[in-house]
Amino acid sequence: MTELILGTKKGLFVLEGEPGGEFAVKARAFAGEPVEYAMRHPRSGRMFASVTSPFYGPKIWYADDPAGEWSQADGVALPEGGDAALERIWLIVAGEEENRLYAGGDPGVLFESADGGASWELNRALWEHPTRGSWEPGGGGLCLHSIAPWPDDPERLALAISAAGVWLTEDRGGSWRQGNDGLLARYAPDEAPEDSSALCVHHLERAPRQPERMFMQFHGGVYRSDDGGESWADIGAGLPSDFGFPLMVDPADPDSAYVIPLKADTDRVTPEGQVRVYETRDAGATWSERGDGLPQHDAYLTVLRLAFDRAGEGSDLELYFGTTSGEVFASGDAGASWASAASRLPPVYSLAAAD
Repeated sequence: MTELILGTKKGLFVLEGEPGGEFAVKARAFAGEPVEYAMRHPRSGRMFASVTSPFYGPKIWYADDPAGEWSQADGVALPEGGDAALERIWLIVAGEEENRLYAGGDPGVLFESADGGASWELNRALWEHPTRGSWEPGGGGLCLHSIAPWPDDPERLALAISAAGVWLTEDRGGSWRQGNDGLLARYAPDEAPEDSSALCVHHLERAPRQPERMFMQFHGGVYRSDDGGESWADIGAGLPSDFGFPLMVDPADPDSAYVIPLKADTDRVTPEGQVRVYETRDAGATWSERGDGLPQHDAYLTVLRLAFDRAGEGSDLELYFGTTSGEVFASGDAGASWASAASRLPPVYSLAAAD
């Protein structure tokens, strides 16, 4: 049995089922409120949700039972007296240490928790970085949307911010440096300086079995890094479009990754009305189309960056994605075949799978 945790425009939904069959709604929380992101901690089992209230702003909530009582976490706020406002929390990620969690938000902020998510603190080194004044928001704001811990090394962390590029630390976030070599902002005006930090990364994932290997969906390009995010090579040749948001890596195979291309930045729907997932098994040298069971006619869907996830790995890899039209698709055979898992839901903002 696989659990899918969905953040949607109208609340949090918990679904259960098996790939190839219908998933049933087992719980719902925050009815009518936008849940930007939701997940279950892989070690503690505690569930977290980022909820953006029109009255109180973005908050992080946690519960042991999604159908039970939720508690609001402390410390999710920017320093008082400044001009910036916390717009939203984009994602929550478990760290390598037992009670460590990270949360990324807009405007390009990183929060850290050392007590299992009950309280949070702002990472001051990133917030006060001397280049922050030059950071430019992307279409969705100045969002810190990707957090990639280094397996078994709590000192090292990689982040991606739209549109301020990749950031790396090797001292638990005490200092940060950029990792943008090789990224080409083809969308930027010709007069933009070469050292501009306005690099619109859309999604970042690390290969757990070979942590120096990373994959990136860029605003116009799919990239791979073999040195922990210091430098990048474009591997988007062979895709119907190099624009998109979702990206997933098979934990068992550092050469295997999946993307869901969208047509273009001005037309953010599946190309030619065909819903297809593309897979590489050779680190981006080639890509293969995986669309068996997915809509192939007049299906102009949009999949957001955090609405694509997996359960299991290798021969047991399951893939899942949700759409802004309220559909969820599932594959139990690493993307070879697909089936509808749920429909008629609110627009899906995020999807997290747990087995």
